[in-house]
Amino acid sequence: MTSRQMVLGMQFSGGYGAEPGAWRLPGANLNSYTDMDQFVRYAQAAERGKVQLLFIADTPVLDMDLDHQAPHHMIDPMLLLTVLARETERIGLVTTASTTFSEPYNLARQFKALDVISHGRAGWNAVTTSDPAAAANFGATIPPRAEKYERAHEVIQIVQALWGSWEKDALLLDVENKRYADMDKIQPVNLQGKHVASRGPLPIPPSEQGQPVIFQAGGGSYGLEIAGRYASGVYANPYTVEDARAQREALRDAAKRAGRDPDEVKMLAGFMPTIAASRQAALERRRFLDEVVDLHQRVRYLGAMIGLPLGPGRLDEPLTAEQLADAVPSPHDPRSARALEVARQGWTLRDVIAHGVIDYHPVVAGTAADVADHMQEWFEAGACDGFSIALDGFHDGFDAFSDQVVPILQERGLFHEDYEGSTLRDHLGAPEQYGLDPRVTKPARS
Repeated sequence: MTSRQMVLGMQFSGGYGAEPGAWRLPGANLNSYTDMDQFVRYAQAAERGKVQLLFIADTPVLDMDLDHQAPHHMIDPMLLLTVLARETERIGLVTTASTTFSEPYNLARQFKALDVISHGRAGWNAVTTSDPAAAANFGATIPPRAEKYERAHEVIQIVQALWGSWEKDALLLDVENKRYADMDKIQPVNLQGKHVASRGPLPIPPSEQGQPVIFQAGGGSYGLEIAGRYASGVYANPYTVEDARAQREALRDAAKRAGRDPDEVKMLAGFMPTIAASRQAALERRRFLDEVVDLHQRVRYLGAMIGLPLGPGRLDEPLTAEQLADAVPSPHDPRSARALEVARQGWTLRDVIAHGVIDYHPVVAGTAADVADHMQEWFEAGACDGFSIALDGFHDGFDAFSDQVVPILQERGLFHEDYEGSTLRDHLGAPEQYGLDPRVTKPARS
């Protein structure tokens, strides 16, 4: 039994699953995109498995070709999480909101309201926006990278200051003395930055965890600084154990530089399992999921990954011995070595792709034990503090993970048996914070 245990988050993407073809899976509710009862069932299944949090990634844009694929993002993350807050008891509720096209007061009010409604289970994934189509939805263009992150620092600091604009004992509810609250303890923040400003205060008292938890999911040196200064949870996209270790160490170093304990920041590695009774059944499921994607384009992309001119004509044939001898994994794509490894096992090109070698997270298609083995290997190698799980299909995937994978992880001492507390901070082991963190932040200029 190990004393260190995983933190697990389950991703919500669209209404059906992480794979574009999830809406077509046998047994899927075709109305899942707009059916809140379905999301409640998924959330309750994750909570049954003692998963620490649900996570909604979001970009404010329609970025899918809906001819064959379902929407990738939710109809509205905050409204969905508000529904789930009323139908769950312990699981954390985290969603993305842009610092580029959102004002601090709106962000602060919405997330703190969710935190109060959920009794201290809310988290904000604070990210910048890079998609020009999303910017166009706000009648704007994407600012230069340095400017985006300069604004992000200001937004996060003002949001946190607004969260702390009520002192913890400001709410009196004193019927006898006719005093609802102590207005001397509810004060404006009066912060003015270069890009954003807010007077405050919020009209919302503290939650059971004080205020929401900050998450981060950006890359590069700018994103690392945001994570190191403010985040308690970080979503990362490493593809190998070695890359994951390097990212985690860089994150911990960034937290140290900001004056924080690096153990306060948990890195969750993205992971895409397909869980079935056998590896063959899992591969057949993924082949079915791939029927809505452009496999001809994927074959060409696979060729670029391993240095071969591949076309769609041989989709159902394996690579020849001559091709394998000439194949070289691209040094510019960390997925390439895995792609060539699978190809060398003699699979057809269709099946190489079905193994998930082009997906944006590592894929394991197999039994619950296969999935648990991957998670154990990465976790015990120090590659992550846990995982952000992107299930291929939701309608049966949440139950399979909670009922089949979680018990294996628990038996191996890698995952807790039950929630240790009632708030998201409890689940993450995140320290108490109310308002700005005095260790790392200087308020925006007032």
